[in-house]
Amino acid sequence: MALKINLRDLTMPELAVLCQELGVEQYRARQIASWIFLKGAKSFDEMSNLPQDFRRRLAAIARLGHLNILARQVARAGDTIKYLFEMEDGQAVESVLMKHSYGNSVCVSTQVGCRMGCRLCASGLEGLVRNLSPGEIYGQVIGIQKDNGERVSHVVVMGSGEPLDNYEATLTFIKNVTAPYGLNIGQRHVTVSTCGLVPRIRDLAGEKLAITLAVSLHAPEDHLRNALVPINNKYPLHELLASCRDYAVQTGRRVTFEYALIAGLNDSREHAVKLGRILAGMMCHVNVIPVNPVPERSVRPPSRQQVESFQNTLEAMGVNATIRRGLGGDIDAACGQLRRRVMNCQ
Repeated sequence: MALKINLRDLTMPELAVLCQELGVEQYRARQIASWIFLKGAKSFDEMSNLPQDFRRRLAAIARLGHLNILARQVARAGDTIKYLFEMEDGQAVESVLMKHSYGNSVCVSTQVGCRMGCRLCASGLEGLVRNLSPGEIYGQVIGIQKDNGERVSHVVVMGSGEPLDNYEATLTFIKNVTAPYGLNIGQRHVTVSTCGLVPRIRDLAGEKLAITLAVSLHAPEDHLRNALVPINNKYPLHELLASCRDYAVQTGRRVTFEYALIAGLNDSREHAVKLGRILAGMMCHVNVIPVNPVPERSVRPPSRQQVESFQNTLEAMGVNATIRRGLGGDIDAACGQLRRRVMNCQ
């Protein structure tokens, strides 16, 4: 028996086709979209403005793909909440709500696990389990908005998994979450992270979206980046940076480079100078990030003084750089830590 369609996996045109196939008026697609993308309906019974017979026929071929909250960690400051969502097959992914002065930002996952093997991340310790569907990615945002009771204004696709390794699902999610029938979040308020899948960066540039591309760089030279971010062995820095320069030119959007500082490994003034040189002249910004400790990876952050020195060196070389504000330091902060802790206890 074929698995029922997850309605949150569909775009508005696809919902319209589904309604046409079921022999109902096209405006029913807009009503369905309102229930699944705005109100976060958990059952067809909630869809009170749809005829009962239509709801029964819809339920016979489709499902809502609702995510359950398995665990919830609130930082002492109250500005960060980490969620562990359980999906229909029992797998779980993490998402994070971050409260800022400019609005509420949600960081979502795109895969269960990850196959990239980055040394700084806990989500890939067990490899890739599976990709998420567009609806499962969207379900994290609407689930957090409903639980928190406040509007989500920004989305960061930077949780567990490599978004560009699940390209089509990530793209559909972005279309739905930024659409008027969805949460209508401005594209400029969406950030998509990658560890450096060069062909997909070029594909994304061709989509002509107004989103921000964030590249997890973490090293200014190939031999070190090979060890920290293994995909660099396939797409070395000169190829990656060329694709980023082209992305900035093609989209008119500056690229953000994430640089996680690891004590004694990539945090020296020499590293900062090399980074400044390879980014010279590019429309970009560097996020300097004291690394979240991951015991399994044996990494720890440098001192605050060292972090500020690194930032100041980049600024002196004409590269815009900021130190990421630390949020949720007293909860399982690194991607994948909460999932591993909870799931390993079951």
